[in-house]
Amino acid sequence: MKALLLYPQFPQSFWSYDRFMEIAGLKAVLPPLGIITVAALLPQEWEIRFCDRNVNLETEADWEWCDIVILSAMLVQKPDFHALIQKAVRLGKKVAVGGPYPTSIPQDALNSGAHYLILDEGELTVPQFLAALNQGQEQGIFRSLEKPDVSQSPMPRFDLLKRDAYLMMAIQFSRGCPFNCEFCDIITLYGRKPRTKEPLQAIAELQTLYDLGWRGSLFIVDDNFIGNQRNVKRFLRELIPWMQQHSYPFTFITEASVNLAEDEELLQLMNEAGFYAVFLGIETPDQESLHLTQKLQNTRSPLVQACQKINQAGILIYAGFILGFDGERPGAGEKIQAFVEQTNIPQPMLGILQALPNTALWNRLQKEQRLLESKGIGGTEVGDQNTLMNFISTRSIDEIAREYVEGLWTLYEPRNYLRRCFQQCLSLGSLAQRKQAMQLSPGKALRLVVQLIWLQGLRQPEIRVQFWQQLWAILVTKPQVLNMYLGLCAAGEHFWEYRVLARQRITQQLGYDPLTASALPKQEPVLVK
Repeated sequence: MKALLLYPQFPQSFWSYDRFMEIAGLKAVLPPLGIITVAALLPQEWEIRFCDRNVNLETEADWEWCDIVILSAMLVQKPDFHALIQKAVRLGKKVAVGGPYPTSIPQDALNSGAHYLILDEGELTVPQFLAALNQGQEQGIFRSLEKPDVSQSPMPRFDLLKRDAYLMMAIQFSRGCPFNCEFCDIITLYGRKPRTKEPLQAIAELQTLYDLGWRGSLFIVDDNFIGNQRNVKRFLRELIPWMQQHSYPFTFITEASVNLAEDEELLQLMNEAGFYAVFLGIETPDQESLHLTQKLQNTRSPLVQACQKINQAGILIYAGFILGFDGERPGAGEKIQAFVEQTNIPQPMLGILQALPNTALWNRLQKEQRLLESKGIGGTEVGDQNTLMNFISTRSIDEIAREYVEGLWTLYEPRNYLRRCFQQCLSLGSLAQRKQAMQLSPGKALRLVVQLIWLQGLRQPEIRVQFWQQLWAILVTKPQVLNMYLGLCAAGEHFWEYRVLARQRITQQLGYDPLTASALPKQEPVLVK
């Protein structure tokens, strides 16, 4: 069997870092870990070609060569995902699909013509698919109510990647999250009991990347790395000596819940293992909204103090914030801005709440007859970070849209952004005995620094003096964070363009600019029956 594995393109988004990628001579932030794990589950005798379409496009010769096309996608990749299915069908190729998007909304993939839906987690459903193929079945939907033991997951096919095209490499240690946030689809997809790999299993994946020549940043893609604190500590205690023996070839970033700040031992272990950053789902500083959306882990201790404690442990914070919760009061956006300025979080991801399929929020809104069709207000697809909510909100849409655009516009004003990057880096505690974070190859690093000096140190008069003053202060007072700081500065080039794009997208949906107009155009939303 000749299989063409394709990973669809992402649209320009908050996390696409388009301008940064261009400056650094890179193509994509992260490799698609899911589909290269699926590749490892396929029979060894199969011939496999793989293309991450965010890095390089497949050729017409690839299409002619293959017997079957295999796709994996998230909701945000919807347009390219469907285009690829439809092209494969036109060419007479069999199509198999999987991943979070088809698992959540299987009918979409069927409507586009997919023959095989390999849903849920591949360790259990890929064997079902292969058995059906061997029996000559022309189509099928393969599901599993059980959750696989990830300690039996195969080594991902890292060898299939064009590794020098990515900012980071990726591994997964766990799946699932113990919490019950109403809007989150992670617990729907992967359950509330975090399942972890064995420490030596994860380290074997790191050794493989090391042997393939990777050096630099590595994302542990768990949705909540600390969901099983006992097992994550076991892993870190094995990881620390491995990192020491290999002279700290990697620096790590991951996602975690805010209760990380409550465990000093865990923070210390992460520091010693080489973790330089963590993404936190803070969502809102408003306690009532946190209680309503069941994000109770964020209410146990003051959020500002939690962020400060994580910084003191030498870990930089990325964070997500959401507007549009039920009962939210006017001024929620301004409160988020104030929180970000108080904590100096460099890259706050501000979004508008959307009800994702099959979540508790989706089910509640459907029962209350407040859920709209699959398209958000203004007609854009749900899953886009700049899409207005896909439900009838408890406060006016024009107010939420204004606070969203105003928040992005203010937070990513160049001087504000650079000041937060500077203050966050200065606030970091000891970085233990490890190399600097955000490592690039010497050639790419030189290219980035030269362009950064031109773009921010010479070309832009409004930030030129600030750039040199802050750079000098970092060199004099905290040179160990220089690479991290320069990487954050360079990322600003992306965000300064992104805020314009986000404003344009919201303006297109509303029919007016939310920062300059006051009246909301009349809308007649269609309710889901």
